[in-house]
Amino acid sequence: MTQWTSAVGAAQLARQLTAQQSGPAGPGTRRPPAYRALADGIRLLVLEGRVPVAARLPAERELALALSVSRTTVAAAYEALRAEGFLESRRGAGSWTTVPAGNPLPARGLEPLPPEALGSMIDLGCAALPAPEPWLSRGFQGALEELPPYAHTHGDYPAGLPALRRTLADRYTARGIPTMPEQIMVTTGAMGAMDAICHLFAGRGERVAVESPSYANILQLMREAGARLVPVAMAEDLSGWDLPRWRQVLRDAAPRLAYVVADFHNPTGALADEDQRRALVDAARSAGTVLVVDETMSELRLEDGMEMPRPVCAFDPAGSTVLTVGSASKVFWAGMRIGWVRAAPDVIRSLVAARAYADLGTPVLEQLAVNWLMGGGGWEEAVGLRRAQARENRDALVAAVRRELPGWEFEVPLGGLTLWVRTGGLSGSRLAEVGERVGVRVPSGPRFGVDGAFEGYVRLPFTVGGAVADEAAARLAAAARAVRSGAAGGPAVEEPRTFVA
Repeated sequence: MTQWTSAVGAAQLARQLTAQQSGPAGPGTRRPPAYRALADGIRLLVLEGRVPVAARLPAERELALALSVSRTTVAAAYEALRAEGFLESRRGAGSWTTVPAGNPLPARGLEPLPPEALGSMIDLGCAALPAPEPWLSRGFQGALEELPPYAHTHGDYPAGLPALRRTLADRYTARGIPTMPEQIMVTTGAMGAMDAICHLFAGRGERVAVESPSYANILQLMREAGARLVPVAMAEDLSGWDLPRWRQVLRDAAPRLAYVVADFHNPTGALADEDQRRALVDAARSAGTVLVVDETMSELRLEDGMEMPRPVCAFDPAGSTVLTVGSASKVFWAGMRIGWVRAAPDVIRSLVAARAYADLGTPVLEQLAVNWLMGGGGWEEAVGLRRAQARENRDALVAAVRRELPGWEFEVPLGGLTLWVRTGGLSGSRLAEVGERVGVRVPSGPRFGVDGAFEGYVRLPFTVGGAVADEAAARLAAAARAVRSGAAGGPAVEEPRTFVA
């Protein structure tokens, strides 16, 4: 990383450092030097993603004033961070956060285990549930009945089957977002939609603002497309987006594209409210940034009677700023690789034209099956079953983790499929490594960050319940004991030490 892509103000950094302070030190406890405590505090904020990688830090004098310490203390802390690989500086450009070159940085997400390996391993790597039956089989039976007319054509529909485009448009209209079929392109899953969008809007070297943390597979897709990722930390209480940070990044970094998950964010489960949605759309429009909104979790609300905020695209009536991505994979079945993009008609035409050099189109039979289900063949019933399964699994997993690992911290999400867990100071990468040996597969926090952040976290999906959830938590507890004892090798992520001004 050779230059900063966002900035952290002195007052903001001082608030974050103060918020992470532990209680008063006990009798006889040695306090670290003030510069060391300050360096440790900043380092922990970077590792946990609270201060993004490649964020410019305040000048030494500014931070000293905000913390009421001497400039010498700040200068010594910055020097310590540079020596440890967490800070780079250049005359005239200031100092910005980095991570050491040797820090574990998983480049790819976890691929699902083959079915034959599931007997001995509990797989918490993939946030996906088994197919909802009998609706899956019924959907394909209905699709086969409707297939003959299409079999007499070339079968090449780059924008998607007209019938499914119309159905998807009608569903947006029913949600209060008037939509024409010309505003829909059907894709091969949400990943296919994001790939098409990145190739059209974010060429090699373009900046893309992303939530920090964010969905691991999308981050990797953007990296491989050559994008320069600009992380923006979530709100402190995981209640959605930190709008002041977003405004600052959009203004200072001027990213061509921004990617967000407004509904039951993956991995944190956060739900952005309507005020946040409106404000982010306004900020993106002012900055000239295209805002890509991932709605793949939007139907997975897990609380009865819960009223969902309006879709983000509701706050962009002209359709000039927001592109919406949806999918059947999370809410129905991962094997149903049907996704879609909703955008202005001219954007859809550009995406379709560019697609000719990628996958040409999406399989017809799967499109017919989704259209049949959404057209009255049981989609709502299947989604209702999916919600019930996810809610039952969530409650079982939460209870098991609280019982087996009482020191781990998390917010119970209102929807989605994932629990974002702070591991009590243990390294998520080490937990993942040892977990494989004790029979539980779990993705570590750095998979969901940019350049090594979130080492002190793991993501736990609601894919198992009952006795399996209990056993998964017991195996995680065994892995945690091994990491804590040092049996796994490598350091733990230190808990914050009190910063003494």
